[in-house]
Amino acid sequence: MKIVIAPNALKGSLSARDAAAAMAAGARRADPGAELVQVPVADGGDGLLEVLAETLPAERVSRTVTGPLGEPVTAAFLYCPSRRLAVIEMAGAAGLARLPRDRLDPLHASTRGVGELIRAALDRGAQHILIGVGGSATHDGGTGLACALGARFLDAAGNDLRGNGESLLRISRIDLSGLDTRLARTVIEVICDVDNPLLGERGAARVFAPQKGATPEQVESLEAGLAQLARIIAQDLGRDVRDLPGAGAAGGLGAGLSAFLQAELQPGAERVLALVGLKTALAGAGLVLTAEGRLDEQTRHGKAPAAVAAQARDLGIPCVAIAGSLGPGISALHDTGIVAAFSLCPGPLALPEALQQAGDLLASSSEQAVRCFLAGHYTRPTHSPAGAELP
Repeated sequence: MKIVIAPNALKGSLSARDAAAAMAAGARRADPGAELVQVPVADGGDGLLEVLAETLPAERVSRTVTGPLGEPVTAAFLYCPSRRLAVIEMAGAAGLARLPRDRLDPLHASTRGVGELIRAALDRGAQHILIGVGGSATHDGGTGLACALGARFLDAAGNDLRGNGESLLRISRIDLSGLDTRLARTVIEVICDVDNPLLGERGAARVFAPQKGATPEQVESLEAGLAQLARIIAQDLGRDVRDLPGAGAAGGLGAGLSAFLQAELQPGAERVLALVGLKTALAGAGLVLTAEGRLDEQTRHGKAPAAVAAQARDLGIPCVAIAGSLGPGISALHDTGIVAAFSLCPGPLALPEALQQAGDLLASSSEQAVRCFLAGHYTRPTHSPAGAELP
């Protein structure tokens, strides 16, 4: 039997490549004769560069840029000279992984470093830029990024504002006259790991700001700030970004990239799956395994496991998902093609211990998932209840 193994990265523990290797080791124990095809995937969040580096004929370019709270950090992008294509992972410059838990600060974190990476890609000669916008520590609506590229955000007195979440409420005017002129000749695609709108109950502030350390009061302040930004974008730029799918990604960065750089927002997982050739890999498969750090109701809104499962479902292939934790709404994932979901934790386990053992735990869970599938796949009933027909 052919088994396709297509996990996302497990944030904080395993890259997508390492997760695929661990799952393959477990699957091999369950079925030594199986054909195992590893296709690490991403959805625009952490791990995008690593996944696409194995697919694109690209070089890795490192630069020192501004980190989420202003400190210098080293971040990288991929550059493919033959296609004049650059791939940027925003989390590399402004992601949650850049900050310890006790320093998360969505009011003051900025995407400026992401803008600096875009400028570095333009300096390299890029005319087509893919930007993955998952895993952010920021909530500035893309204003920090735009400032790094020459945009200005002004208050009612005409003073320049810093590009961060705290300043959003004070924006009175947007001036793009100083924007890097090379951007007008550059195609920018944004690959979003979620399809959430900018505002409302499914918007950036109410869904994601608490994950970045925001208090309930700060959530409402950030919601109001993004609403103000949307009003000024409509007023000065003539664009309505409030309900744009993906606008709420990365603290409103999706909305900002669309408004300030005329970028096209795309479902990240689907774009990446096309680039890594998942559909080709699925041909002739009998089972698909996928994984991520957490599975919950939000998974169905643009995350990689749901996109993997959907492609498998369309080809009539069952897909089993494994995660570090299972949250609310797991049953809603069955419609995506995930026929079953399992936690890799065998019982109560402290987070540091779980992260340290993630590879072994993922291998063990994958082995059991494959054994369970094989038991049902190859076992046929020898008799049936009275009146019942055998299939």
